[in-house]
Amino acid sequence: MKKSIYFFAVLIISSSSFLFNNSIRAQGSLVNDTVTMGASYANEIYYSMANGKILSSPRNSWDIAFRTKKFSSSILTNDGLGVVLFTYPKSDTSGWATMDTAGLYNWARMYNDPNDWENGAFSRNAKGHPDYGWAIYNDVTHDLVADSLFIIKLRDGSFKKLWIENKRSVQDIYHFRFANIDGSGEQTDTLNLAADLGTDFIGFSLETNQRVDFQPQLAEWDVVFTKYMSIQPNGTPYPVTGVLNNPGIKSKKFQPVPLSYYDYEVNAWDSLRSSIGYDWKALNSQTYTYTIVDSLVYFIRQANKDIYKLYFTNFAGSTSGIINFTKQKVLSFGISEMNQPGLSVKVYPNPVTTTLHLLVSGKTGDEIHIVLSDLSGRQLGADHPGGLMEGLNLFTLDVAGLTPGVYFVTASTAATKAVTKVIITR
Repeated sequence: MKKSIYFFAVLIISSSSFLFNNSIRAQGSLVNDTVTMGASYANEIYYSMANGKILSSPRNSWDIAFRTKKFSSSILTNDGLGVVLFTYPKSDTSGWATMDTAGLYNWARMYNDPNDWENGAFSRNAKGHPDYGWAIYNDVTHDLVADSLFIIKLRDGSFKKLWIENKRSVQDIYHFRFANIDGSGEQTDTLNLAADLGTDFIGFSLETNQRVDFQPQLAEWDVVFTKYMSIQPNGTPYPVTGVLNNPGIKSKKFQPVPLSYYDYEVNAWDSLRSSIGYDWKALNSQTYTYTIVDSLVYFIRQANKDIYKLYFTNFAGSTSGIINFTKQKVLSFGISEMNQPGLSVKVYPNPVTTTLHLLVSGKTGDEIHIVLSDLSGRQLGADHPGGLMEGLNLFTLDVAGLTPGVYFVTASTAATKAVTKVIITR
């Protein structure tokens, strides 16, 4: 059965005229923001899309960092600041006392995986469970027990030998030792991470023999502006400055699109560590200045599933480390799509330009009420078409006069309701 809700359409056109005349957008306001990493990118900036800068953290404070999750094996190096890790090829852990650096520069250099927080530099030789690169998993105790030794080049250019002896997984405690190459200055350390589950990594300085708390709470930030090692198309590691995602964040990249683009539903969400990355800018080899890549837009989905749009507007380079960008909230999960038992709504086409079709199913005879609203919850139109017929009920909405953006159609009865997100484009 087809019902055309003409009254609803008239209300929409009237409301849309008000929207145009008053320049009110269907999304949150565009916000221009800036982060400053400092000269030579001295600081990394932890940033919340909702709250702005959370923490400016000096990048030169740590050499290695341990993931706080109990059953994680990830250990990072501060590769963006020149820390380089080499797996010692001449023996297993029994060779600790006689380690040397002869032939060092012929050994493979190991860096953090730019796409996966869990695949830190120490795990790059992992062969799969139970081999985690630097250690072997014990299926009785659940501990990770070292089978490898390492030579590490520190931030200051000096070298040390390093042995991550084990991780007591249940207790979340690491035991490790390090020394100068000749064996002098040996230190044995224990790092208890059991109380640090609010952060993702805890750092450690092999220069000062101290733990370093360089991150804010994991729930506080969405992205970090930092310097890190990327892998070029030819397989060569190369230091870059860019944006890494919080492990709980997903994002999407769209190019080429206008900066007014909102159709983020088209592609799948990307959960990679560097899905935003560094290639939103390009270096002019003649002027040694940076330009922002044209027609490039990102969407970021927070852990609570709120969605923001992001695009970059300027990158100053290493003199100041200033990065300018524009962000905009485009979806609040609190009023996101939701079908409750007993009632469902499907819409097509979505995105839509002129006419939206709604397929509604529910209990036969229930009186249906339909409302169109914007992101703030403001009603733009409503109709009460009558009782539902058996099977699918088709309704149509004229949305030709609405400003492009994200809207919501709510269908409700006395007992339940269903909310469906709609994207209007031109």
